Amino acid sequence: MVVGDISTGTELLVIGGGPGGYAAAIRGGQLGLDVTLVEADAYGGTCLNEGCIPSKALIHASSLVHDVEHAESMGIDAHADVDLQQLVGWKDGIVDRLTGGVEKLCTANGVNLIEGRAEFVNEHTARVAHGGEGQGSESVEFEHAIVATGSRPIEIPGFEFDDRRILTSSDALSLETLPESLCVVGGGYIGMELSTAFAKLGADVTVVEALDDILPSYDDDVTRVVRGRAEELGIEFRFGEPAQGWTEADDGARVTTETEDGETNTHTAERVLVAVGREPAADTCNVEAVGLEPNQDGVLETDDATQTAVEGVHAVGDVAGEPMLAHTAYREGHVAAEVVAGEPARLDQQAIPAAVFTDPEIGTVGLDAETAEAEGFDPVVGEMPMQSSGRALTLGSETGFVRIVADAEAGFVLGARIVAPNASELIAEVGLAIEMGARLGDIAGTIHTHPTLSEAVAEAAANAQGAALHTLNR
Repeated sequence: MVVGDISTGTELLVIGGGPGGYAAAIRGGQLGLDVTLVEADAYGGTCLNEGCIPSKALIHASSLVHDVEHAESMGIDAHADVDLQQLVGWKDGIVDRLTGGVEKLCTANGVNLIEGRAEFVNEHTARVAHGGEGQGSESVEFEHAIVATGSRPIEIPGFEFDDRRILTSSDALSLETLPESLCVVGGGYIGMELSTAFAKLGADVTVVEALDDILPSYDDDVTRVVRGRAEELGIEFRFGEPAQGWTEADDGARVTTETEDGETNTHTAERVLVAVGREPAADTCNVEAVGLEPNQDGVLETDDATQTAVEGVHAVGDVAGEPMLAHTAYREGHVAAEVVAGEPARLDQQAIPAAVFTDPEIGTVGLDAETAEAEGFDPVVGEMPMQSSGRALTLGSETGFVRIVADAEAGFVLGARIVAPNASELIAEVGLAIEMGARLGDIAGTIHTHPTLSEAVAEAAANAQGAALHTLNR
C-alpha cells in the first residue's frame, strides 16, 4: 500500500540527528519550541554510529590486548586471543544503547521524530521522503530550520570505496576478521587512531602520507612523541608519497605512490583504509531552495549565532565547517536552539578542546606560545614531563608532557598542549581555566589528588611560575 502525502507544520525543523542536530532538537524542546527532527539513517549521526564511539571502543579493546601481551616487565606473561566478530558485536551493543538513548531523550523532551530524507522545497517548506518502497513522503512547513547534515569521508581519485579492499573508517570499524596487513592512506587523526588500534591488534600497518609528517595541525614536538610510539608498535611510515592508485594483487591491494622526485613505490596490503579527512554534506537537503549556497569548501557559513545568510535558517556541526568536532556541534546546536527561542546565546570559540586518541593521547585547548605572541601576549610557558609523574610510571606510560601557556604579566591561562595517557580528560581542566579567566596560581594552588596524572597539570602551571617541585624550573 502506498502511503499518501501528508502535510504537517512545526516551529523548528532540524535536518540531521547527529550531535548538533539532536542537541538542537532537545534544547529546543526544553525551551518550549515545537520541534521536528528528521533523520535519514540513524539517530546519533556519524559520531555515535560510525565514528567517535565505535572507534574509541576499538581503541580501548586494542589497548587491552597490547597491554596484556606486553607486560613482561611487570612480571606478567600472557597472550590474548581476539575474536574480532565478537568485539564488533560488543561495540555495536554500545552504539545501540546510545542511539536508543538519543531517541528516548528527544521523545521525552517533546520532539517529533521523523525518519526519512528531508529536502527543502522553499524557504518555509521541506519534503521528507520516507525510506522503503511505497512509504511515500510528507511535507513539513516550518518557521525556522537548522541544517545539521554532518560530513562524509573524502573519496580520492583512484580509491573509490568498495567495502572490500578500499575502506572508509566506518568500514574498518565493522570488519569481522583482522586483516594481516593494512595500508592507511592519510596520517591525520583518523588515520593515526585506527593505525594504532590495528597495529595493537596485530596487523602489519603502513601509513602512506603525502606530507612530511603525521597530524599536520600539531606542533613537531607533539607529533614526534606520537610518531615515535607508533614506530615502536611496528607502524611503518612513508612520508612524501601521495597515493596515485591501486591494483588487485594475489595477496590484497597493491597501492602505488609517487614522490616529489617522480619515484614510484608500491605497498601491498590485504586492505586499504583511506583516511584523508571529511567533507561537509551540505548538498544532501537542497539548501539552494532556501537561497543558500555552500562556499568553495562545501561549508554553510554562519555567524556566532549559527545564523546563515538566510534569516531563520541556521547550520550546526560539520556542515558549518571547522572545527569538525562532535563537542563543537553540541554547543552549536545548543546555541542555535536558544537563538530560535529568542535567547541571547552566542558561540565563544576561545576554549574549544581537541583530542586525538593515539598512544599517547593528545589534548589541546586555547593558544600555543607562538600564536599567543602573534596575538599580542607576552607568553610564559610551563611544562611537566610525564617521566616525572609517579602515576604515569605506575601505568607504564611515561612518554609525553603537559605544557601550559599563560600571559606573563597577568598570569591568565591562555592554552595547553598535553601529550599523555588520558590527555583527552586532562585537557578539560585547562579549558575550564580559560573559560573562567583563571591564572596560573589558580591551577598551581589547587590541591590535586596524589598520585594522579592531573598533578602534572598543576606542576606545569607551577613550572611557569618557577615554583615546580617535581621537575626542574625553567
